[in-house]
Amino acid sequence: MNADTQWHYEDFEPTGSAIGYRITRKLDEVRSPFQHIEIFETTDWGNLMLIDGAVMLTSRDNFLYHEMMSHPALFTHADPKDVVIIGGGDCGTLREVLRHPGVRSAVQCDIDEQVTRMSEKHFPELCESNGDPRAQLLFDDGIAYMKNREPGSVDIVIVDSTDPVGPAEGLFNKAFYESCFRALREDGILVQQSESPLALLELIGEMRAEMGKAGFGAFQTLSFPQPCYPTGWWSCTLARKQAGAGFDFREQDARGKEFDTLYYSADIHRAAAVLPPFVRKALNEG
Repeated sequence: MNADTQWHYEDFEPTGSAIGYRITRKLDEVRSPFQHIEIFETTDWGNLMLIDGAVMLTSRDNFLYHEMMSHPALFTHADPKDVVIIGGGDCGTLREVLRHPGVRSAVQCDIDEQVTRMSEKHFPELCESNGDPRAQLLFDDGIAYMKNREPGSVDIVIVDSTDPVGPAEGLFNKAFYESCFRALREDGILVQQSESPLALLELIGEMRAEMGKAGFGAFQTLSFPQPCYPTGWWSCTLARKQAGAGFDFREQDARGKEFDTLYYSADIHRAAAVLPPFVRKALNEG
C-alpha cells in the first residue's frame, strides 16, 4: 500500500493489470497456519478482505459471486436436499444456499477457521445463516472430507475456492473431482468457481477436461460481472454426472422464489449461459 495516498493495489501479472481501492484504515489482520488475512475499511466499497495480498471480497459487490455460485445450481437440480460447500469460509455462499427452503443440510468445509472468524467480525451480514439448524461448519481439509464422504450422499457440491494456488491447489484436479463424482447422487451437480473467461480461459478448459476425466459428462459455464476480481468478469462451471443431462432449470420456481436477491433472477440465469463466440470456441461448444 502507498502510505501517502492510502490506496491498496493488487497487481495481476498474467494480464499486466491491477485493481485499486482507496483505504481509510486497516481494521484487522491475522496470520493463520495457512495464510495471511487482512481486513481494510474502504471509502466506497465497504470492508475489503485480502488473503495473502489478493482481494477476496468487498462488502459492496460480493453478492454477485455468492448468488451465482449457488442459485443457478440449486434451481437446475430437480430437488436439492443435501449440499456441500468446499471452501467458502466467508459464509456468503452458505447463506445463499440456505435461502432455499427445500435444502435440509448444508455442510461448509473450509480448511482455515480464521476466514470464518474474520467474516463473523467484519462481514456479519454474510454469516447470518451460520446458526441455521441445517448448517454445519467444519474446519478441515476439503479434499479429505470429500474423499471420505459417503457415496451417493450429496445433491450439490459447490467448490467455493480461492485461485488454484496454495491451500486451494488440490481442488482443481482429477483426483478431487473423482471424490466429488463418487459422493454425488446420480442427478448431482458439481459447481466450481472457474476464474475469468477473458484472462484465464485456458484454465476453464483444463478444469472441464479434468472433470471429464473424473467421469462427469456434461458441463455448463456461466459468466457474470465481478468488479473486485481480475478483469471484472468471472465465471462458475457446473458439471453433471450423466453425459445426456441438460442444464434446463426450474425457471418458474426461479421466477417465483420466496426470497430476494440483488443480482440473480431467472432472466439473469438464462442470459449467463449465453457465452461469447470466442469462449464457446475455446470450450468446444460450437
